Amino acid sequence: MLQDKDRIFTNLYGFESFSLPEAKKRGDWVKTSALVKKGKDWVIDEMKKSGLRGRGGAGFPTGLKWSFMPDPEKSGRPHYLVINADESEPGTCKDRDIMRHDPHKLLEGALLAGFAMGAHAAYIYIRGEFFNESSSLNKAIKEAYDAGLLGKNAAKSGWDFDVYLHRGAGAYICGEETALLESLEGKKGQPRNKPPFPAMAGLYACPTTVNNVETIASVPTILKRGGEWFSSLGSDEKNTGTKLFCISGHVNQPCNVEEEMGIPLKDLIEKHAGGVRGGWDNLLAIIPGGSSTPLLPKDVCSTIKMDFDSLREAGSGLGTAGVIVMDKSTDIVYAIARLSYFYMHESCGQCTPCREGTGWLWRTMQRMVTGNATIDEIDMLYDLTKEIEGQTICAHGDASAWPIQGLIRHFRPEMEAKILAYRKQAKVA
Repeated sequence: MLQDKDRIFTNLYGFESFSLPEAKKRGDWVKTSALVKKGKDWVIDEMKKSGLRGRGGAGFPTGLKWSFMPDPEKSGRPHYLVINADESEPGTCKDRDIMRHDPHKLLEGALLAGFAMGAHAAYIYIRGEFFNESSSLNKAIKEAYDAGLLGKNAAKSGWDFDVYLHRGAGAYICGEETALLESLEGKKGQPRNKPPFPAMAGLYACPTTVNNVETIASVPTILKRGGEWFSSLGSDEKNTGTKLFCISGHVNQPCNVEEEMGIPLKDLIEKHAGGVRGGWDNLLAIIPGGSSTPLLPKDVCSTIKMDFDSLREAGSGLGTAGVIVMDKSTDIVYAIARLSYFYMHESCGQCTPCREGTGWLWRTMQRMVTGNATIDEIDMLYDLTKEIEGQTICAHGDASAWPIQGLIRHFRPEMEAKILAYRKQAKVA
């Protein structure tokens, strides 16, 4: 288990105030200017040494992503940092608590990341429903400006840096980085074709890097304690550091918790969430990384480690680490059908496979719930997910397909049992 001395988010539960004086006592905004004065190359090298991978779901190496930004002097255009705070993935609520209880950690991280990429401005795109979180952030931003930590010569670093908070209008698709940029520009939130990638032509067609809240908020501690410290934590050199896990569903104590990357899933649930309701033997399945990642049955959950590569090898993914626990009282087919409706509803409609396919998935899943289908249609349903997966501009098509693929992969007998029961009942009638 992660030791307290290695925790990054020390006010995750809001036991202390998020105000600037209290944040400074916790180590925020301490020696910030000294870090900036070490230079951009040093900051990026330390981030590469840390092995930090994006905490928004994709898991791309952060330091490498920053290095893609062109030289500001050569590009001749403004550079931007955009922070993705549109936390709309069902089962995920980690960024919300960072913004609510530790906003200064995010703002300090934004300054350091912006400096490393040659950006003088950061835009925080926050989910519109996060009213309390945006209120805390606005207060923290004002405190930082009043204290000279943002604005001209931010934190006496010699770097000018401004932060703007933008509230979204409630669209799941705006969690995708290019749809977010479109929305930020005042356009309809629909993903862009890539290339060009945001590092070349992002916000206002200028070089832009989009990072998740947890990723940016981790930066100050990593730079202060060193990339090697962060890389010493975790299951291996490709899965380093600490991670926030959101545990919900059929557990005795739902919670957000910071733990070491690679902690066994069973240990995570039993040590922090009070165990599965009714005991581990009552477990049916777990969605390990937010609703878009395929579920895993109990036998896999008993041994799997919570890191990017282990979960990918098991046919799922770490995603946002939104752990959704389902015990044996769950109608697993109905649960996935509910997710199928969500992804149909949230499709932006730009790509035909997603616009039309998600509706087909949901309608077929509705019949699977009642059993009013045929056994052959299970294979047809799986084939349909494969026609959507990988065929769309963004990963929303994949997200709609994966939950159903996981259901068929691990719980096909339950689907068949519903169909056979429906047939039997129809014959009796």
